Amino acid sequence: MTDQTGTAAVDAVDDAVVARARWAVTTVFFVNGLLIATYLVRIPSLKTGLGLTESQLAVVLTCFGVAAILTMQLVGGLVARFGSVKVIRITLVLLPFGLAGIGAADDIVQLAVAVTVTGAVHGTLDVAMNAHAVVVERLRGRPMMNGCHAAWSISAIIASLVGAPVIRAGIPVEQHTLWTGAVLLVVGLPITLGLLPASADQREKADDGAEAVKAGWRSGWTGPVLVFGSIGLVLMLCEAAVISWSGVFLHEVRGATLAVAAFGYGAFTAFQTLGRLVGDRLTERFGRAPVFRIHAALAVVGFVVVVLGQSQFVSLAGFGLLGYGMSVLVPLIFSAVGHVGGDGPGAATFVSRVATFTYAGALAGPALVGWLAQALGLTLTFATLIPFMLAVVLAAGVMKVREPTPAPAA
Repeated sequence: MTDQTGTAAVDAVDDAVVARARWAVTTVFFVNGLLIATYLVRIPSLKTGLGLTESQLAVVLTCFGVAAILTMQLVGGLVARFGSVKVIRITLVLLPFGLAGIGAADDIVQLAVAVTVTGAVHGTLDVAMNAHAVVVERLRGRPMMNGCHAAWSISAIIASLVGAPVIRAGIPVEQHTLWTGAVLLVVGLPITLGLLPASADQREKADDGAEAVKAGWRSGWTGPVLVFGSIGLVLMLCEAAVISWSGVFLHEVRGATLAVAAFGYGAFTAFQTLGRLVGDRLTERFGRAPVFRIHAALAVVGFVVVVLGQSQFVSLAGFGLLGYGMSVLVPLIFSAVGHVGGDGPGAATFVSRVATFTYAGALAGPALVGWLAQALGLTLTFATLIPFMLAVVLAAGVMKVREPTPAPAA
């Protein structure tokens, strides 16, 4: 098929095809999240079963993030050559095998290799599915990125709800990961048939009217990407800090029982999911920048409540407000930078560059908070994050990129 024919085919896509692609890519987010969350909920079992020390486990966990960051840099080129749909399809096949490999590991070396491979595949899929969502969002003419990320959040909750009874039942990690991977492979692969064709990645110009960015290792490091990436770095550093240390804060600083302290992460995640479920409607009605600014401000208030609240339950409410406030911020960044990037390869390249920052924040956040808490205590450490979130509020104006418009009729 020639380029002209491919473009015409995409221009002729009707609403039903775009709607099907929307639900297909949202389901891809869900499947990806469920696979990764299954690995995460079994980390304590892996540590105990293989007799790993804390430092050994830290090395293994770092392998995942580093591998993801490195492979993300290749995705723009892969999308340019094969189309995001093929990249998604191949990685959805490989990811369940990576999960099964993690469960089958007999020692730290095998585990590190399996985690590294899984992280690399996940990083590739993460960028490809976000880039594909940007293309669908363009053709649809309405925001949808928060819905995709809500599916990821819901999958994490489901993995936790399933994982708890599985662990209590004494089911080995190997069987849990094998059967989860097998089921999601059978379910996930046919769903990719509903995604847009590869030609959809080639049709769009950048939102500013410029030619779309070329894919490659050195491309995409533009001013807008660095700005969006810096904001994403701050957001993920704060989010990772809350996820990793909220329970410790509630228990050691506010005197909550371990059972109550566990709700710190639960409150954050539950309200984050709620925010993402309504985020697209709010964005469609009010626009990216106002929604981004208001939610970032709510996150600041959440941090203030956590730090100043003298009761464990007040601080718990603060973590919930934090989750709601931060819910839409990263999805809106990926949506905005994807539209700035232009076509599929350009969107994938820009998304991959910003994802490099967000993953770096997620990796650095827990350790940075731990080091600061050793010197300042957790209360002051959380307080030091407030000025960074205030800076995010002030930077909300960069979200004023052109909103997606419906594709022209053939």
